[in-house]
Amino acid sequence: MKKISKITRTTILAAALFMLTGCQSAKPSASSDGTFKVGIVQLVDNGAFTDMREGFTEELEKRGYGKDKLTINYKNAQGDATNLNSICQEMADSNVDLIAAIATPAAQAMVNLDSGIPVVFISVSNPVGAGIITDMEKPDKNATGTSNAIPVNEIFDLAKKLTPECKTFGFLYNTGEINSVTTVENSKKYLDSIGLSYEEAVVTNSSEVQQAAQSLAGKVDAIYVPNDSIIQSAMPLVSEEARKAGLPIYASSATTVESGAFATIAISDKEIGRISADMAIQNLEGTPVSEIPAIVVPASSMVINQDAADALGITFTDEISKTAVFVKDTN
Repeated sequence: MKKISKITRTTILAAALFMLTGCQSAKPSASSDGTFKVGIVQLVDNGAFTDMREGFTEELEKRGYGKDKLTINYKNAQGDATNLNSICQEMADSNVDLIAAIATPAAQAMVNLDSGIPVVFISVSNPVGAGIITDMEKPDKNATGTSNAIPVNEIFDLAKKLTPECKTFGFLYNTGEINSVTTVENSKKYLDSIGLSYEEAVVTNSSEVQQAAQSLAGKVDAIYVPNDSIIQSAMPLVSEEARKAGLPIYASSATTVESGAFATIAISDKEIGRISADMAIQNLEGTPVSEIPAIVVPASSMVINQDAADALGITFTDEISKTAVFVKDTN
């Protein structure tokens, strides 16, 4: 049997050490000029995602990560899943230091790529159910971020208070987004528990949204829209059809209300972006993502669209008028 030389043993030990440490999540390190590169990825653009992105970048700049210290590479897949996968691969190949993935589809695409680049997801309703991480307290898969778990009970309690005559709700959502499916399933359970009924109108792409919204007219008393990329991008159409049919739309996002929905219990989308930016900064400054727990950002504000209320002839008690945040259509 041949003896292993001292040099060979040293080489083997070094290689083993490299393999061991190389498999762990790498910490971002600034370029030689002290700057970082951050990618931002999203499937589609809408008001909610714009606010999240702006909240994220504004907080970075506020905390000292302006253009002199950080370069941002922003990519929008324009609603095309194939394009989204190509963008994620492009991000991985460009060796950015960190990727911010807005909402569930972008976060899933980036994490599934297993690029070795840290991912901070923004506003994913169910990150564990979506397979993005397996533990909120101890994130794995080189990802962490913010979850906007939807308070469906509170939203339907609000509907009972604002429009008590509504007994049947129509769910309008995309079956291809796990966050939407989860929110709708939770909504069904709650409506079952309080003796209210529901109908569904599902879509697979944006071209089906208007017809799906029309199909609910005459069947339901109100529409509920979860945080859904496809539906949110078509909210002006949904709002138009709902107002024609005299249907209030309850939503999961304050920005969706600004886009034409009637009311929600929600948190500011910009705030979600700011909280996510703080997590990104922790990682850029050396904390591995596995040591940055994912956060469920609680909803707290009652948001009502005054234009929708006027169109539907809905008035409010003094209590609601004093406590709600009233907004106008932005489209």
